[in-house]
Amino acid sequence: MHRTLESFDAATHDRLAADPVRNTIALTSLDRVRRLPATDHPPTLITFHENGEVIGSLIRTPPWPFQAADLPLDAVDLAVRTTHEVDPDSPGVTGPRERSEAFATATGKDFSESLATRLYRLGTLAPPAVEGSGRLATEEDAELLGTWRKEFLREAVPEAPDEGAAEAMRSSLRLGNGHALWEINGTPVAWAVASLPQAGMTRVGPVYTPPEHRKHGYGAAVSAMVSQWALDQGATDVLLFADLTNPTSNSIYQRIGYQPLDDWVEFWWKR
Repeated sequence: MHRTLESFDAATHDRLAADPVRNTIALTSLDRVRRLPATDHPPTLITFHENGEVIGSLIRTPPWPFQAADLPLDAVDLAVRTTHEVDPDSPGVTGPRERSEAFATATGKDFSESLATRLYRLGTLAPPAVEGSGRLATEEDAELLGTWRKEFLREAVPEAPDEGAAEAMRSSLRLGNGHALWEINGTPVAWAVASLPQAGMTRVGPVYTPPEHRKHGYGAAVSAMVSQWALDQGATDVLLFADLTNPTSNSIYQRIGYQPLDDWVEFWWKR
C-alpha cells in the first residue's frame, strides 16, 4: 500500500496512461485527487509486484467502491486480504465484469449487483437534429447540476453514498470538466458532462434528462455537444458508460457514433 499519491504515481502513472481506455475511471479519479486533495478520507492506493515490476493496481477514492480495472486476476486473493486490513469500510467494487466479480466473490461477503454497464468509445460523431440549443454550464448553474446529479444517482445507483452534490459540481467545474446544458427557449432540459482529457482519454457522464423532458432527443443532443467539446479539447478516446438495463440509452449512443467495447459491473456489499 502506498502512503502518498506521489509514491503511487511514480509506480503506476506510465502503466495506467498506456491503456487509458481500460483505466478510464482510475485516471479521472486520480486527477481529481491530485488537484483537489482529500482532507478527511484520503484514497487507498495499492500496487501488485512480480520480480520487482508493477503488474497491477487497485484504488479507492472514498466514499466510492474499489476500482478493479487494473487488478490482476491471479492477485485477487491477495487483494482481498490486503483491502480487508487497510480499508475494511469499503462498500464494494467496480470494474470489468470478470475482475470485479472475481474480487467480490473472493471476499466471501454477501453482495448485490448494483449497476451493469457497457463501455462505449466514440467513432465518428453524428450529432442529431433536435429542437433547442446547447451551452456550457457555469458555476451559476451548480445548484441545478447538483439537484440533477442527485436525481441521476437516485435512479441509476440507489446505493450511492450521499454527498454535497452542488459543491461536487462546483469542484468539477473548477477542474475544467465540460458541463453542457441543452435548452428550450432558455429552459434547461438535459445535462451532460465530460472529463478533461487524461492521456488523451475523456469520459462522458453523467447524462441526465428529467422525466418530464424525456423522449424528445435532448439527451442525445447534449451528449453529442459535450462529445464535440471533448474532441475540441484534444481527446483521442471519448468514452462513456451506458446502463445495460436501459436499451433506449444504449441505442441512442450508438446512433450518435459510439461503439461498444466491454461490459462492466458494480457490486456493493449488503449491510
